[in-house]
Amino acid sequence: MDVFPVIASTISAKELGDFVVEKYGLVGSYDCKLFRTGMNHTYFLSEGKTRYVIRVYSHNWRSKSEIVEEIKLLNLLKDNNLSISYPLQDKSEGFIQEIEAPEGVRYVVLFSFAKGGKVRFMSNKTCYEIGALMARFHKLTEKSTIDRISYNQQSLFEASYKKLKVFFSEELPEMQFIKEQARAFKSSDFQCSKAGIVHMDIWYDNMAVSDENEITIFDFDFCGNGWRVLDIGYFCNQLFNIEVDKEEYEIKKKNFLEGYKSISELPEQEIALIPKAGLAVFIFYLGIQAQRFDWSNIFLSENYLKMYVGRMKSWVDYNR
Repeated sequence: MDVFPVIASTISAKELGDFVVEKYGLVGSYDCKLFRTGMNHTYFLSEGKTRYVIRVYSHNWRSKSEIVEEIKLLNLLKDNNLSISYPLQDKSEGFIQEIEAPEGVRYVVLFSFAKGGKVRFMSNKTCYEIGALMARFHKLTEKSTIDRISYNQQSLFEASYKKLKVFFSEELPEMQFIKEQARAFKSSDFQCSKAGIVHMDIWYDNMAVSDENEITIFDFDFCGNGWRVLDIGYFCNQLFNIEVDKEEYEIKKKNFLEGYKSISELPEQEIALIPKAGLAVFIFYLGIQAQRFDWSNIFLSENYLKMYVGRMKSWVDYNR
């Protein structure tokens, strides 16, 4: 019988746990369990109250040099006492492991475990603290760059639309909507927004909250170079979709922005860019879902496109 090639596999939790325990010189009886599959695969490694996170990068998703840049950024943030989940060194003082999976080489990184839990409906105080932490990150990395993607008109819109065309007819109203938004988006509009390194995925699913005001951000897989308002707009857009009561949304958005401004100046002309920025990141992630359709978004269909674009239209209509 012929052995067929594999495009994606799920690594055995037990063998992965044994591999990491040995590589990192951990002492004890650790239990490794698969937590989530997606862009990358996430495992929890635990013994009693001691816990770690193992990320197994998908094959051909991130190059080793891209992961090195992510780790450099995380170490910079850790060294400056920002509350993040950070990478841990192995016995040889390295950060990246390589394993030979059926589909090819996959990279493995061990991270600290973020204390607290995920909170979908955040309090005003929590929103304030998230804004302050985001501002600390932006202030520390302002005018800095890393050797990774730059988020601009091409990467946010043009590349995303090209990926979506593989699955959807350009005649669909939803595809026409995306094309219209791309035409309305100009990089020159963002000259007033400070640029630096951005996270691009700060929302409740990528942070742990403890006692309302202790926030730990994780999952910097999409970090790159861009305008800081992209992070601000994306968080506000996610908050908008979570909060059905728009009065509650406005209160929490105000607290988030006040938290941000407690650390870094945020002029009104930059705040005015939040609607465009939030929409741009949502379109970018729709393109990513098309790119990773084979194993990260089984729901990609015309119905899904209508639902997703419907949310974007609601955001645009609300911010007119």
